[in-house]
Amino acid sequence: MPQNFAGKVALVTGGNSGIGLAAARAFAKEGARVVLTGRDQSTLDKAAAQLGTNVIALRSDAGRISDGITLAESLKREQVTLDALFINAGVSTFAPVEAVEEDMWDTTFDTNVKGPYFLIKALLPLMNQGAAIVLNGSINAHIGMPNTTVYAASKAALISLAKTLSSELLSKGIRVNVVSPGPVSTPLYGRLGLSTEQVSQVATSIQSQIPLKRFGTPDEIASAVLYLSSPESAFIVGTELIVDGGMSQL
Repeated sequence: MPQNFAGKVALVTGGNSGIGLAAARAFAKEGARVVLTGRDQSTLDKAAAQLGTNVIALRSDAGRISDGITLAESLKREQVTLDALFINAGVSTFAPVEAVEEDMWDTTFDTNVKGPYFLIKALLPLMNQGAAIVLNGSINAHIGMPNTTVYAASKAALISLAKTLSSELLSKGIRVNVVSPGPVSTPLYGRLGLSTEQVSQVATSIQSQIPLKRFGTPDEIASAVLYLSSPESAFIVGTELIVDGGMSQL
């Protein structure tokens, strides 16, 4: 079967677990050389081992502008140019507005918006003609879920960037789109600081709101990312593809 990304390079931020790792596997299966980033070296090493030999794993904090600049410089030294960029790394911190402090706001926006924006800026000289950028949004930007004010606002800002960056980068031959997942079964739910019973209760409540009555899988989101990065989507620009089992639509 033909491989859309044979001889091409895809960079996935936060590619060491969950949706990011699934996207990295999808790119690799299509023949791409994959660049992974993440904050934790041990999970990066494990992810790289899963993907085989045609992979570069670089430790990088998505919320630090300096790390993004260092990442771009490292790729430039290795003469690596990019055909696809999936801005996936992010943080999800939930709290009622009364409990939100400035540091929570700053960490969320630094990681979900500021860091990605300046990483894209740093990587632009390395993007090939016809390259595609996919941003990882969220349906939380649309549905007004309680306790998500900061997270949802950060994702709404990121979704807006798909349109504004598209208008600027088309002259460079670069398309920008966004994929917005609904609830997805990832390790995130184990990092919410809740007991196993509480996580189960939250998951049951969320699942009841999804018309398909199940969570999505990382591979299903990865398929959407692959499509938006591929030649088949060449006429799709500045668009948000919502992948949520109908949760925000019905």
